[in-house]
Amino acid sequence: MKVTIVGCSGSYPGPDSPASCYLIEADGFRMLLDFGSGSLGALQRHIGLYDVDAICLTHLHADHCLDVCGYHVVRTYGPAAPYPIVPIYAPADAPRRLAAAYGMPDEPGLETAFDFVPLEPGSFEIGPFSLTAGLVNHPVEAYGFRVTGDGRSVAYSGDTGESNELVKLAAGADLLLCEASFVERPGLPPGLHLTGRQAAEHAAKADVGRLVLTHLVPWNDQATVLREASEGGFGGPLELARSGAVYDLA
Repeated sequence: MKVTIVGCSGSYPGPDSPASCYLIEADGFRMLLDFGSGSLGALQRHIGLYDVDAICLTHLHADHCLDVCGYHVVRTYGPAAPYPIVPIYAPADAPRRLAAAYGMPDEPGLETAFDFVPLEPGSFEIGPFSLTAGLVNHPVEAYGFRVTGDGRSVAYSGDTGESNELVKLAAGADLLLCEASFVERPGLPPGLHLTGRQAAEHAAKADVGRLVLTHLVPWNDQATVLREASEGGFGGPLELARSGAVYDLA
């Protein structure tokens, strides 16, 4: 299984990265975890424009889903259209919300390009992968994911505050992609995002093999995020996410 970080910027695209998007590949199957603002352009550095086999959206904030709208144009009006329908596993309101963002009421809905499958907690199969979704701690319906394939596993927090469910999803995973949106300061809102230290604490509790800090908000000092994570009690490899980074879990 190969994991490519397409985008890892938190809340909005930064100067060096699109917003959240992660490409998971195994046995020739290509799946996206999230499809945030700006990620469609960067995705084409890694795979062909029409090579996506499935998409999973943790939640419906723009920095995690908005480029589905541009991808609808690609698959509906490309030179060899119509293209095969791509399944999108997402919160149940995704078809309505994304169609409203697309903003073309005289056209058919996004179902001309996508088959929307409502997410709920539990495990299911997508291509060669076994995926487990669990509700995490965020102001909207939001999921964390665990993806297993080829005997390896990667966990992805999506957006979350402190979450026992994330620890369960990540238990023993080879790689944890964990958000670290906040730097430590008094009065941080609960149930919204994690600091680097909190991300490392979750990784330590889950006993993961490697921790990659992601959803990195551009206005933060990323060296501070990394330093705070180093104080969270996780003893394994620890690093900041970087757009274009590849992790081969074979």
